[in-house]
Amino acid sequence: MPAMAYVNGVYQPIEAATVSVEDRGFQFGDSVYEVVRAYGGKPFHLAAHLMRLEQSLQAVEIDLGRPARELAPAAIELLDRSGLGDAMIYIQVTRGVAPREHGIPRGLVPTVVMTCREVHPLPGAVREAGVAAVTLPDIRWAWGHIKSTSLLASVLLRARAQRQGAYEALLHRDGVIIEGTASNLFLVLRGGLVTPPAGEGVLPGVSRQLVLGICGELGLEVAERPVRLAELHAAEECFLTDTYSEVLGVVLVDGRPVGDGRVGPLTRRLYDRFQTLVTEAAGPG
Repeated sequence: MPAMAYVNGVYQPIEAATVSVEDRGFQFGDSVYEVVRAYGGKPFHLAAHLMRLEQSLQAVEIDLGRPARELAPAAIELLDRSGLGDAMIYIQVTRGVAPREHGIPRGLVPTVVMTCREVHPLPGAVREAGVAAVTLPDIRWAWGHIKSTSLLASVLLRARAQRQGAYEALLHRDGVIIEGTASNLFLVLRGGLVTPPAGEGVLPGVSRQLVLGICGELGLEVAERPVRLAELHAAEECFLTDTYSEVLGVVLVDGRPVGDGRVGPLTRRLYDRFQTLVTEAAGPG
């Protein structure tokens, strides 16, 4: 099936979709976005993603003219038109089209773009073995809680990590770990789970929140507090959460093994429970 796009109410093959060269999303990265995974032809936690999109829109003062949740029918129709079962739905809202100037003109009409593409799950062998990460200084803007499309710093940091043979870069400021370039971080320290607190510097990940909910169901306490680099290097287990990776074990950080160098038992337990939620969401009905 060809990848599909939606631009301001029009559904079409992705190669036919266009936006103006004067769109502020193109000119300035003046836009916000969400990425939603679909399993079995059903979006996974679409409402939570659209709620976070609403929060991003409000934070950057883009007036969509209606609640972000009202984009749900278009996203579902786009997925249906694509004919895909397992897919990634990308949703972007820009401030709109205007001659290029830093000031924000009055009366702009936001541009809404969605795309739907087939997603290829992470290979089982990679998930079983776990991945490597490196730590790098966080050079991104301070408002990490906003899903802005201004991702150049994240792109450069991820590329640097990949050149070092790592899957992800774990970013730190003043010796405190923040998050990955596109993921949230959890650690097992002295048998307990720890994750950096969501706030202005940390994206409140939807998958992160799901894992916190799973931990509550399982009776596992999670300390949401700042994590220092030394603690990361002393962790017994480490895993990432994000829409694509779901729950993914990290077994090597800066060339040093995490714990015994294998995906840990708690990481596996949480991944298995996450997959149960996926199966339930993709089931009939």
